[in-house]
Amino acid sequence: MAVFDHDVFLLSGPIPLTTPAEDFSVVRPFEIRAGAEQRVPFIFSSPHSGRYYPERFLAMARLDRNAIRRSEDCYVDELFGGAIMLGAPMLAANFPRAYLDVNREPWELDPRMFVEPVPSYCNIRSARVAGGLGTVPKLVGEGLDIYSGRLPLAEAIARIEIVYKPFHETLKRLLARTHAAFGFAILIDCHSMPASIRIGENGFRPDFIVGDRFGTSASAALTETAINLLSAMGYTVAHNKPYAGGFITEHYGRPVRHLHALQIEVNRGLYMNEKTLQKASGFDAFARDMALFCADLMAIPDHHFLDLPLAAE
Repeated sequence: MAVFDHDVFLLSGPIPLTTPAEDFSVVRPFEIRAGAEQRVPFIFSSPHSGRYYPERFLAMARLDRNAIRRSEDCYVDELFGGAIMLGAPMLAANFPRAYLDVNREPWELDPRMFVEPVPSYCNIRSARVAGGLGTVPKLVGEGLDIYSGRLPLAEAIARIEIVYKPFHETLKRLLARTHAAFGFAILIDCHSMPASIRIGENGFRPDFIVGDRFGTSASAALTETAINLLSAMGYTVAHNKPYAGGFITEHYGRPVRHLHALQIEVNRGLYMNEKTLQKASGFDAFARDMALFCADLMAIPDHHFLDLPLAAE
């Protein structure tokens, strides 16, 4: 079993890191956390909970060491860590979301961020780029600029080549291996959301949002089971609004190919103080709820995934 170290890595002192290639010479940019054997066709990913902040990156940022963490899905990897004990691997980021966002297209770049023009193949007009939350983010969660000036384009390219592409290649291999072993694969993409999120005219405050790209990324049985399980535990659950799933859910969810992807957003107010970034007193109890949820979700009968028709080639 993998050994976990949940400390936040905020290095200090004169460490001579000069390129993105050296940013993760101390800590790996991401890791697979797994037991000796995968016993279920589920894979969990936590792409936004990374908390290793390279000194070189911190030196480039205009934000202090607390403000720059506002984009973290704090502790989400821990909340869903019980799935590992149940036989499901987890792909967990150590790199922070403020550094690089792998839940975006590989080239969702804001041309206003860089000294040089971005390549023509970049998606510069997406809503996420407009909001400052592209592949290399411009802003952290509270709308604060990360950098005081423009970056060299080479900085973005290096982060994508060195961290983004290997992360997705690893996720692809996990899915392919799971599909080959079980005949289907289910990806649960784990995230958190601000406690301030409200839905509709009545200001409904969801504890969870389950996203399946409006029915296109996962079987209806998986989505319905997730919603029903959480609701039965006493939590309020929304479906697809305002988060239907990002690039990971959309890109890997192919139910007709027996590949299912579901995004789960957890309200941070349930388990932490958003101002201090400290765990709430009920964190461990909430994590136990998440372990029970994972166990029950993994018990869904296989026929809900194997009986779907394959797409015509």
